[in-house]
Amino acid sequence: MRVLHRTGYYLGGFSIGLVLLAFFVKGSGVELPSCDYMPNARVLKTIRNNGYTLSENAEQQLKALQLDTTDLNILFLEGEVDFNKSDTRREPCGFYSIYSQESVELPIIASLENCDEKFTVLNIEKK
Repeated sequence: MRVLHRTGYYLGGFSIGLVLLAFFVKGSGVELPSCDYMPNARVLKTIRNNGYTLSENAEQQLKALQLDTTDLNILFLEGEVDFNKSDTRREPCGFYSIYSQESVELPIIASLENCDEKFTVLNIEKK
């Protein structure tokens, strides 16, 4: 058998194996590792994994805007971190400004403070 035929068989079997693996992993409910290498994705993933607390001011603003924490969770899933308005190296706690996409029904901006990987939502306003 020539090298070209062996390579073809190898690649064919390898691709069939990848398709079967993807099929079984997708159906099993196993969460595949994500590739969150960009700064925006890393910040949002850290907020989602570590959770957040609401300040009294943020709670009042949520009520005034007729929003709930579900809207904030969507913001922390699909939002964008505005690094121009954020001060990530501020002492003692970093500051982040996160805004929602334009396609959202009610665009909002949330200001967060990060102290020792504990996020506190300071302010929520309409965009």
